[in-house]
Amino acid sequence: MKAIVLAGGYATRLWPITKHRPKMLLPIGDTTVIDRIVADLEADDRISEVFVSTNQRFASRFREYIADSRFEKLTLTVEETTAESQKLGVVGALAQLVEREGIDEDTVVIAGDNLLSFDVGEFVDFFQRTDTPCIAAYDVETTDRATSYGVVSLEDGRVVDFQEKPANPNSTLVSIACYGFPAATLERLETYLEGGHNPDEPGWFIEWLQDREDVFAFPFEEAWFDIGTPESYLDALAWHLDGGIHVAETATVTGSTLGDDVQIMAGAEVVDAHLERSIVFPETTVRDCEVRSSIVDRETTIAELNVQDALIGAHTRIHNGG
Repeated sequence: MKAIVLAGGYATRLWPITKHRPKMLLPIGDTTVIDRIVADLEADDRISEVFVSTNQRFASRFREYIADSRFEKLTLTVEETTAESQKLGVVGALAQLVEREGIDEDTVVIAGDNLLSFDVGEFVDFFQRTDTPCIAAYDVETTDRATSYGVVSLEDGRVVDFQEKPANPNSTLVSIACYGFPAATLERLETYLEGGHNPDEPGWFIEWLQDREDVFAFPFEEAWFDIGTPESYLDALAWHLDGGIHVAETATVTGSTLGDDVQIMAGAEVVDAHLERSIVFPETTVRDCEVRSSIVDRETTIAELNVQDALIGAHTRIHNGG
């Protein structure tokens, strides 16, 4: 069995933090967003190879990640795009990848910006038992949230209705971009695209597929985060920290108070400041500031400021009054 981790997004809603950094490599404690998924796939003996699919713009970052990682199953595969406007769409890129890499066996496909609380091996168990296309599904509890996802209706575990980003969802159970595709189903990707169907989101393919063969859902109730916005990234970080504080050994905190869910990374300096629900990246200085619900990128200096819901890019210098 193969696995594909989708890591080709440009994450424009997280700019400037992700302008030169893929969101899958954003830190969560001592690991990154993508590490949790890759670690589960690495540990599963049924998975022989894990393809990390990215774009040309971020290819070098993932080459470094793979070279420096402890993982042995990773293979980088690159979509030849460098900007959001050139994207093939997830389904289009997936079909191209399957052909490029010659994948002809059962395959698990997971979006690399998912932070999953369940072991991916449990999903692989389910996929093998059903021997059909499978999706993972999560109850987001409100219809407002459901409008942003593929909405699922089930009967005895089988998907009987799938609506991609509906204006009026008939359920709050949504697909979370974690799929199991038998080898025969992978061949349908080209059929779908040749029919002129939407190449952008996998949900459109699932909606089309569900009308042609059985698709089963793996519902789970633990935590799940789709990291695409500053709020969702900080929510994921807060879940990981669980109200705590994560300060790197080489960081310095003096004369400061740290509230819940704060991460301060290596070489950072926090002086006479108060922080809550925020992350400070490496080699950054925060002095005489109040920082709430904010992300402060690396090698930045901010002083004498009150900031909330802020994204402060790398190599920035901001001092109150100039």
